[in-house]
Amino acid sequence: MLPDERKREIAEIVTEENGSTVADLAGRLDVSEATIRRDLRDLEDDGRVERSHGGALPVKTVGEERTYGQKQVQGRDAKRIIGERAVETLQDGQVVFFDSGTTTIEVAKHVPDDVTITAATNSPLVSMQLAEAGIEVKVTGGTLRRSTWSLVGPTGEGFLDRTNFDVLFLGTNGIHPDSGLTTPNEDEARIKSLMCEKASRVVLVADNSKFGRRSFFRFASFEDVDTLVTDAPVPAEYREPFETMGVEIIEEVGE
Repeated sequence: MLPDERKREIAEIVTEENGSTVADLAGRLDVSEATIRRDLRDLEDDGRVERSHGGALPVKTVGEERTYGQKQVQGRDAKRIIGERAVETLQDGQVVFFDSGTTTIEVAKHVPDDVTITAATNSPLVSMQLAEAGIEVKVTGGTLRRSTWSLVGPTGEGFLDRTNFDVLFLGTNGIHPDSGLTTPNEDEARIKSLMCEKASRVVLVADNSKFGRRSFFRFASFEDVDTLVTDAPVPAEYREPFETMGVEIIEEVGE
């Protein structure tokens, strides 16, 4: 198979199957994993796929949304780093809200054993993680979005109207200097906005792939954030507006 034919086949597999791993592609096309990685770099440069940790995902437009499973594939190490750093300032007795998402579940996994908190979340998966760790957790209720495992709608919004939190661990689909924080779904945007309103401290947890992305619905601006936790140095064009708003930046600088 010629290189161009192989790349076309890779792009079709990734698009039709909503993502694939390097190992799977190498086995199916009978080439080395190194060859697949080179092809994926070329395809990403051409805008035909998006590389992820250990594989590739289909390119998404502003209005589209990855499934929870797709997000799990992407940036696992980055999300673990964020989870470890985000919980460093948790204190005994705090009431903490965990947004739904693959990054916030990593935060939940890293809550220290010696810190006692009361938790709340709109994510059944986050609630199970916290409960297994012996943490008291309240769940908003609402309508479950299967694509993101997030509870949304009037029931969850009513829960947020009646409650207040010391800390919110907030996820996002995109961070953009013109659009602020965005998500593809209107119901998710509405409940995220309410979370921000009801929290004394908003901690945005986002890996480096979120910078420069923009989704359909805006739910918060940079000034709504108190702390940003990310896995890599923040690009200058984003650092300036965050710092102008007095946002604390916790980033993994590397060695």
